[in-house]
Order: sequence, then C-alpha cells, then structure tokens
Amino acid sequence: MFQNSSFPGILRTMRKLLDFVKFEHTLFSLPLLLAGAVLGAGGWPPVMPLVWILVAGTGARTLAMALNRILDRDIDARNPRTASRELPSGRMTLGAAIAVALIGLAMFVGAVLALPPLCLKLLPIPLAIFVLYPLMKRFTPLAHFGVGAGLGFGPIGAYVAVTNSVLPFGPVHLLAIFTWLWVAGFDIIYATLDLEFDRREGLRSIPAAVGRTAALRVAAVVHVVAFGVLAWLTIGWLSGPLALVALAAVGTLLAVEHWQAHRVDLAFFRINAVLGFVVLALVMVGI
Repeated sequence: MFQNSSFPGILRTMRKLLDFVKFEHTLFSLPLLLAGAVLGAGGWPPVMPLVWILVAGTGARTLAMALNRILDRDIDARNPRTASRELPSGRMTLGAAIAVALIGLAMFVGAVLALPPLCLKLLPIPLAIFVLYPLMKRFTPLAHFGVGAGLGFGPIGAYVAVTNSVLPFGPVHLLAIFTWLWVAGFDIIYATLDLEFDRREGLRSIPAAVGRTAALRVAAVVHVVAFGVLAWLTIGWLSGPLALVALAAVGTLLAVEHWQAHRVDLAFFRINAVLGFVVLALVMVGI
C-alpha cells in the first residue's frame, strides 16, 4: 500500500492516512456528538458510554470520508483543485483506501455493539447516508443536505447511546436539525470553489445551478434557519444567561463565516471548528 518502512516513513504514512480522511474535520462532528450525549444524560455522561460514543464517531467519520474519496476518485483526478489528493495522485492505492474504510467501519460497528441495543437497530441509517451522499451530486443540487444529514444524525446517535431511547420530538431533535442545516450551509460555501468545474462535468451543486452570489444567499438563509432552530432549543429547553451568551456567540460566528466566505479556508475550517465547541458549551451551561 505504501512503500515506507523506517520510522520517519511510518510517520509520513500516518500523515497521509490522516490527510486522506481529513481527520481534523472530526472537530466539526465530535462536539455535536458530545452535546447530544449531554442532553441525553442531563449533564456530563458516564465515562464508558462517552468513550464508546467518541470511538463510534471517529470510526463513522473515517468511514464516511474514505467512502467519499473512493467513490469520487475519478472526479477528483479531473479537478485541478483535488488532483493532488492521495488517491488521484497515486500516493495511496485503492486497496489502502479500502483498508482505511474497513478500519473505520470496524471502529464504528465495534463501538455500537458496546452501546445499548437500539444503537445497533439504527445503524443502517447512517451507513446508508455514508454511501448515498457522495453520489448525490451526480443527480441533485441538494447534495449539500446529504452531507449535512451525515453529521446531523450524530447527536441523535449519541443521545440514544446514553438513553437507549428516542423520545418524541424534543431538544436532541432540534440539535440534530441545527447540525444538518449548519453543515449543509457551510458545504454550499465550500462548493463555490468548484463552481466552474462542476458545470463542465455536469455535476450538481447549488453554486453550479444558481451561481456563486445566489448560492451564498441560499447558504445564508439556511444558516439563519439553523440559528432559529438553535434559538428554539435554547429558549425552550435550556436556561441561564450563559446559554444566551453562547447562543449570541454562535450567531456571531455564523455571521463572520458569511462575511469571510471569500476566504474559504477561514470560513469553512477554522470558524466551523470553533462553532461546534461553542454549541457544546451552550448545551453544557444551559442544561
């Protein structure tokens, strides 16, 4: 799979593996998983369920990204922006990529087996999303909402892991809807990088369908709705002035994200990494 056997070579291989699955993007998902667990426990959850939730979340994120890279490898090879990625550049073999996906799957399933039985019954839902969402841009510009669904189910999964139940509509569902819309909105911003390529290739995205300016407006509307949902959660189920301060911070970060939308690295990666932890703080101080 890789040709490195020395210790520096092993480190380079690990770096390639982490880059392949964009491990740093786990910062988007793990705080929302923890927030779902906190809602389920009514405070900080017990240690062992929390450990398995984190293992499941890391495995799911690894599997989802590996599948995305595998399914999109030919498209990535034709896109100048992504041609240097591990698979299209030849720095990683397809066999190695499949092995990474299987490791992620083993982590995900293994952790789910250690959690309450309802988690196993719900397992096919995220697995189906992980396979479907990379394919959606081939037939619908709403593919961004498929990406959002992949992370949006995380808080519900963590809640189920703590409670072994899915209650009627309540705070964790609002958190899941916020996560879904938040991720979909920033994926629309990210997709502006590939607007011309997507049009040439016949790929579907909101920027390719309506243009960059209109797409950023759509992303802004999606994020306004997401903020409204989070405000509903905060006012309806949480309490305390610190929760309102955290809510205001989320709104500020979303506004800055759109103000800096032309700087995609800042808007997509750095701001969103911070925003996820602010949402976790909001839930913790409000619970």
